[in-house]
Amino acid sequence: MNEIRINKYLALKKISTRRGADELITAKKVFINGKLALLGSKVEETDKVEVRGAKVNTYKYFAYNKPVGVETDSPQKDLFPLGRLDKASHGLLILTNDGRITDQLLNPKYYHEKEYIVRTKEKLRSNFKQKMEAGVNIEGYVTKDCKVKILGPNTFKIILTEGKKHQIRRMCSALFQEVADLKRERIMNIKLGTLKEGAMREIKGEELATFLNQVLHQS
Repeated sequence: MNEIRINKYLALKKISTRRGADELITAKKVFINGKLALLGSKVEETDKVEVRGAKVNTYKYFAYNKPVGVETDSPQKDLFPLGRLDKASHGLLILTNDGRITDQLLNPKYYHEKEYIVRTKEKLRSNFKQKMEAGVNIEGYVTKDCKVKILGPNTFKIILTEGKKHQIRRMCSALFQEVADLKRERIMNIKLGTLKEGAMREIKGEELATFLNQVLHQS
């Protein structure tokens, strides 16, 4: 999140309306990083904001490398996963306690890139890339355009902007290919990178600001 006015911040956090926030500030009940807030003060997502001594709910965001054989779930009770990966798949999940972004990230009307590395059991056919990118009919639904890069005889990278259930496996099956391994590498600007299997890392700083800006400011 870029810097925003304190009254808008409190409204986004559902603490009060903007006008109500101004009244709280005027009454000297709002503090930013321990200092008394003023009308027009600006805050960032990482700032500590207090109202009447009670800490405002702090949102948390983590990247998690889900192993194969594990159900989509969160290792921490106070966090929930945004989206799913089937039990046989592995890779990046975003964990959070921020309910504001659930619909914006999962609703199919919004455009979000997700990147996967896929290995098939058999050698890829020569027209596989062309057919995948053009859209595949999976049980009456034609998938949206996607980007495919062939990495080897039976390995490819695919970037999707939608997330139908078991979509990549179903697309491959429709083109007579069976998936041997499926790994999610990226969701929007959040990358799995070198994160070890089963491990988590906090999403923060510029990476978090870019992610939230894309999710919360879309139409």
